[in-house]
Amino acid sequence: MPRPLRALAAAGLAGVLLAGVAVAPATAAPTTVGSKAPTFSHRTSKLEQQRVDRVPTPKLDWYQCYSHAECATVKLPLDYDKPKGATTEIAVLRVKARDQKRKIGSLFLNPGGPGGSGTDFALFAPWFLGDEVLDRFDVIGVDPRGVNASEQVKCFKSVKDQTRAYEGLNVAFPYTKKEEKAYVAASKAVGKACSTTGKPLSGAMSTAQVARDMDVLRRAVGDKKLNYLGFSYGSVLGQYYANMFPDRVRALVIDGVLDPTAWFGKGKEGNLLQEDRMRSAQGATKALREILKRCKAVGVPACPLASGDPAAQFELLTKRLKAKPLVVDDPELGSFTLTYADYISFVLSIMYSPYGYELTYLAADLLVMTDPSAAKAVRERARAKVLQATAQARKQARAYDFPYDNSLETFLGVDCTDANHPKNAASWPARAAKADQRDKYFGRLWAWISAPCARDTWTVRDEDRYTGPFNRRTANPVLVVGNYWDPATNYKGAVASAKLLPNSRLLSSDSWGHTAYGTSACVTGAIDAYLLRLTLPKKGKVCVGDVQPFEDLLEPEAAVRADSSKSDLAAQGAPRRGAPKQLPPVVAPLPGVGSLTFR
Repeated sequence: MPRPLRALAAAGLAGVLLAGVAVAPATAAPTTVGSKAPTFSHRTSKLEQQRVDRVPTPKLDWYQCYSHAECATVKLPLDYDKPKGATTEIAVLRVKARDQKRKIGSLFLNPGGPGGSGTDFALFAPWFLGDEVLDRFDVIGVDPRGVNASEQVKCFKSVKDQTRAYEGLNVAFPYTKKEEKAYVAASKAVGKACSTTGKPLSGAMSTAQVARDMDVLRRAVGDKKLNYLGFSYGSVLGQYYANMFPDRVRALVIDGVLDPTAWFGKGKEGNLLQEDRMRSAQGATKALREILKRCKAVGVPACPLASGDPAAQFELLTKRLKAKPLVVDDPELGSFTLTYADYISFVLSIMYSPYGYELTYLAADLLVMTDPSAAKAVRERARAKVLQATAQARKQARAYDFPYDNSLETFLGVDCTDANHPKNAASWPARAAKADQRDKYFGRLWAWISAPCARDTWTVRDEDRYTGPFNRRTANPVLVVGNYWDPATNYKGAVASAKLLPNSRLLSSDSWGHTAYGTSACVTGAIDAYLLRLTLPKKGKVCVGDVQPFEDLLEPEAAVRADSSKSDLAAQGAPRRGAPKQLPPVVAPLPGVGSLTFR
């Protein structure tokens, strides 16, 4: 029987600490695109045109790096209203088109987050992009302001100061009153640090600034119009660019889509939690319910939870973990404690994979381990399976010490300056409790992500953030891809974005996991065809995921998302044309995986 290892490996995100915010699936009804909202001209606004065009085209001094790529850095204005003022260094990586004579141009990629590394993502492109796309495009990855190889944002003067401030955040999400009090205090400390020590970069990392950087870099690589493929939060960046520079779009694809109006929160909406606007937990809950429903239909042995009512079995396990966290002995990595919050975070991480239904195997093993009446031999077999399934995340949990890890701060530097948030961090416990009542299991998890963004404590602002409109007509269509069962980006977000953008096409997919490219041959082919030939799928087209719950138990294991480092990829060398593809290593939030308590 397949193990949860496959799902966790495919997610490729275990141990990521708040790499970004995203939302989740809402409904499985196919939707056609139409918009009655007033639309705006496809001309770039004079203000944005002036801001970017007065910046001289930078020279990218490429040098060979990581075996199959080229790297460069460039200094761009910290504030585009002061083009001759302070600058920030931006890192860029290029994988050159295999067929330079037939090259269409450059394809900019963004993996999501916010806070995901575009240079890492582009370096991995030969493993997940279609061969014809790799033949015809130079693939470009940019580390956004504050991120990875670009000049890094740092909200604390030392790892010691950061560790002390983060102490209350070291849970998947707070559940007890004591944890909530500590989380609020830590959120305030982080928000204040980023608003003081983190300046000026922490106030100049908005999505609008990254879109401006991308337009200058588009010019630097010699393209008249932008080719772009963005995943998860990368859909926000894509939509900001489309609305700020609508006449500079050749081909723009967004997969795993966030509604930019829900992300931003205009007017009274800004006093709501971002989760209340985007409803991430709603989608994660619906995906979980559907998996448990299909579990019951297939029965045992395909789904071990089907020995009883799967939903009731899942609920029983959560009640046990709430009452008493599970201490698991591991002679290799050391004993660890699995709390209710840790478990819910693990469930979400597994659902990021097309094999998300494997969460039922982990649940069955944990039910045995939390049952005092279970035979010792049975409990020992279950323990071995749980150790195997969680090993990757537990190893990653030990990795966050030296050097300074700013992954949380890169996320906050974008979200807290981009979007509107409630005023007082002390209001989060009550708001999170309501979210959990509305969307069981996942409400608290998603609600707490934005706590450091409370307006009273995150006081640094970006006066040049973009606030709309989000319905401008682009020179060429935007392809909007929505996955019905995505637990991290709501299908409703794709529907809403397609309705906002008058020159767009919605491609829906009955797929599982986070984002659809690589999980469905139909979606992958449609995206590749649009990038290469500007050929759109038919209106109302609905694709189907290659993996469906409990239907592939006898199939060979499919490609998984890899967490390889740049040095690992360089050592491997680029794959040959025609080699099997892996899933794109999309960056999305996995709060708390890696927060397991070790003894």
